[in-house]
Parts: sequence; structure tokens; C-alpha cells
Amino acid sequence: MVTGAARGLGRVIAVTLAAEGYDLALVDVADVAVTAAEAGGRGARAWAARLDVSSEADVTAFAVEVRERFGRVDALVNNAGISLLVPAEKTPTESWQRVIDVNLTGPFLLCRELGSLMLAARSGSIVNVSSVAGLRGVSHRVAYNASKHGLIGLTFTLAAEWGGRGVRVNAVCPGWIKTEMDAEDQAGGSYSDEDIANQVPMARFASPHDVAMAVAFLADPSKSGFINGVALPVDGGWSSDASWTSLRLKTRGPL
Repeated sequence: MVTGAARGLGRVIAVTLAAEGYDLALVDVADVAVTAAEAGGRGARAWAARLDVSSEADVTAFAVEVRERFGRVDALVNNAGISLLVPAEKTPTESWQRVIDVNLTGPFLLCRELGSLMLAARSGSIVNVSSVAGLRGVSHRVAYNASKHGLIGLTFTLAAEWGGRGVRVNAVCPGWIKTEMDAEDQAGGSYSDEDIANQVPMARFASPHDVAMAVAFLADPSKSGFINGVALPVDGGWSSDASWTSLRLKTRGPL
């Protein structure tokens, strides 16, 4: 199952997992038909549905339908998320709550409901899509950062609770990715491509493919069967580099 599968990273994750041989349950608040068709073109059986991951009633009902349609869940990818670029002192409570509901409560609900199915089978992998913003602080993103830090905490706790019962739980922490969300965030004038490239030792954005391949690796027990409770940066070295910008650019060399 992949959440937030209608566009961007979620769409690429879905198509990547289809190519790896998974059948797919794809959900989003938007129409997922295009992603499902693309996954079907890779040979997957793909079921598309609309789902607000922050709704407990909807997630509970959806989990029942997944059980009836598929009988099992081998991998859950909690990718759905929303952004918010506002100074902390100007962040409305309702906006804070919506980000937390989608980015953190939603993954918890899906882990609880579908994780129960995995635990019964003593097999499964959960991959939560956090962010470099879950490892560091990024200005003007207080709700987003808190939700992504919380998602890593959820990952570590479930890995500790469920690892001995056959269910692995890991997270990927991408740097900035070239997707529709990035275009929408940049439209407000808060940052530029150059700002991101200058922050990353590898001097570029992540691509959706970079992150999707990391997700596929963590989902596959034949490739990562003893990896549990990891928050894997897929950020080109961003989270490891404490250099100031001028030093980073001076030592980078020609691209």
C-alpha cells in the first residue's frame, strides 16, 4: 500500500514497486487512476481509492477492505504529506493541527490498522517517508518539522515493539525533491533552486527515483531483512554537513 500516490514521489514509488512485482493498493485524497494505470502497465494489479489518511473512521474501513481484497499486506509506505511555510509565531493552530493530522496521525492510524494484519502474519515492512526536516531544523516550517520528527519517533518505537514479531519499521528522510510540492512551495518566493543546491554537498535536488529506490530496498526482506528502526537520509549529504555555505561552495570544486 502506498499513500499519497496520485502525484510526485508517491506516484514514482508506486510505479517502482510495481516493477518490483508488488500488487498495489494506492490511495490519495485526489484521483489515483493515472498512477494505477501506470502501475498496471508494469504488470501490477493496482487498486486505486480515495482516502483521507487523517480520518480514523475512513482508515479503519479502508483496512477492512484491504483485508478482503488482498488478504495480506507485505509493505506499507506512508508517503502522504502536506507542507506549510509560515513563521512559527504566525502559524495558526488549525494549520498546525492539519499538518500533524496528515503527516503524523495518518501514518500512526495506518500502522495500527494494517500493522495488525502484518503482526498476525508475523511478516511485513513499513516504510515511513519522513524528511531531512525530521533530522534537522528548517526555518518557517515548525508544523512540518514537528510532524516529520514525530514520524521518526513513531518509526523507532514501532521498530522496537514489532521487530521481534516479524514486522520491520524504517523511515527514509529525503532532502528536497523536484516534485509538484516543491513547485508549490517555491511559488511563494521562500527559496530558490540555488538555495537548495548550495545546501547539498552533492549540489542537486533529490529525484523521486532516488527516494523510491531507497523505499523499495527497505520494503524488500530479501535485500534489507535485518534492517529495522533506521531513519535513512536520502539527502545527498545535507544532514551530515555542518559547513557554512561559503566553505561548502569553496571546497566543492567544479560540477
